[in-house]
Amino acid sequence: MSRKKMKLAYITNDTKRKTTYKKRTKGLVKKVRELTTLCKIEACAIILSPDFDSQLEVWPSHAGAQQLLFEFKKLPQSIRNNKMVNQESFLKQSIAKATQQLKKRRNENRQKDLKKFMFQSLSGKGMLQSMNVKDLNEVGVFVEQNLKDIDKRVRVLTNESRS
Repeated sequence: MSRKKMKLAYITNDTKRKTTYKKRTKGLVKKVRELTTLCKIEACAIILSPDFDSQLEVWPSHAGAQQLLFEFKKLPQSIRNNKMVNQESFLKQSIAKATQQLKKRRNENRQKDLKKFMFQSLSGKGMLQSMNVKDLNEVGVFVEQNLKDIDKRVRVLTNESRS
């Protein structure tokens, strides 16, 4: 049985928030431990919450985390920053990706609309008079491309039948 999706928002109830903090912290440390084991990588977790007056939680240990951070700081700046993102750059990347997907979907939808209009026009149901010059040009290009594709397919099939 799956759990219902939890809304990501600040938990106003202090006891629920503290319980969630403890559970999530434990889960996060477990994930880091599993990641280091499964992928044979070095990782550490440092968790501090001033809200709960809890002590600094460090995994695997203070010395282990300090050593790993020291090794990380020894790396050249270019390597350190290679895959690092902050919230701003993450959001910029997400927006750019979503914008690209939107552009792609709009193009796909436009192609489908042109195809639909082309077939409606061929069956006598399309209204060429209602289209503007830009749309008519796009339909013309789309029809020409389809004709080229049909000619190419006919040539391939005739060559196959001769073989």
